[in-house]
Amino acid sequence: LEQESLSWRTETSEVYRINAAAGDGEGCPVSDEMAGLLQECLELSGKSEGAFDITIGALTRVWNIDKWAREGETEGFRPPSPEERESALEKCGSGRVRLEWVTGDGSQARIYLPEGMQLDLGAVGKGLALSRILELLEEEPEVSGAVVYLGGSVLTYGSRPDGGSWKIGIADPSDPSSSVGILTLEGQWCVSTSGDYERYVTVDGVRYHHILDPATGYPARSGLCSVTIVCGSGLLADALSTACFVLGSEQGLDLAKSYGAEALLVEEDGTLRMTEGMREIFSAQE
Repeated sequence: LEQESLSWRTETSEVYRINAAAGDGEGCPVSDEMAGLLQECLELSGKSEGAFDITIGALTRVWNIDKWAREGETEGFRPPSPEERESALEKCGSGRVRLEWVTGDGSQARIYLPEGMQLDLGAVGKGLALSRILELLEEEPEVSGAVVYLGGSVLTYGSRPDGGSWKIGIADPSDPSSSVGILTLEGQWCVSTSGDYERYVTVDGVRYHHILDPATGYPARSGLCSVTIVCGSGLLADALSTACFVLGSEQGLDLAKSYGAEALLVEEDGTLRMTEGMREIFSAQE
């Protein structure tokens, strides 16, 4: 997925080719799978009023939080200047993307990006991987059950050998080595968590995390520390966890409900907020 589809760094990937064609009036042809993925992402961007935005590539580049968090070295890190941030924001905005299907002998989708705009599908990469893995599991009749863990995203499938339920712990943002509680799940579900404790840099007592708010250009400050989404789709779970984190408790819960997804939100003071359906599958840590 990374090499062929999602990477903005690798020349062999479809996202790299799309970004390279930004500003080209002819647009860039995309595969049917990529067109479907982009359409879902653009629809969610609209429903979340831009809180979820796959066009923030220019913004993620000027922050480069992932690089600093991965290397664990903060010397030399500095937040982008107001001018750098504003310049990056001018290149963002899902509402400026055109995705069209050209009819003829066949049907070919093309995407049109304004000059300077860069896609970044990092917010849905793990979720999309879970969906691919689910397809593989469904092709293997001898696999009666599995649990797959990809960082903050988890897939449960089938049943446990002992017939019991799947138990998924939700990390405590204040101490990720412990949990705020346990999800009890039956059958196939996708679970995705986005939190400010996952990838971040702390400088002069300020934590700069990787979940950027497209409205401000800064790491999101919504009063939340983490969001966990449970639904049937890996892509949707991954995308919603990001969107709800940026929106905050009230709007985040409303957005999750509009998609029929269950949500667990951990606020900065440790308060747990959740959908009604989540209450049926979540047990708080004693």
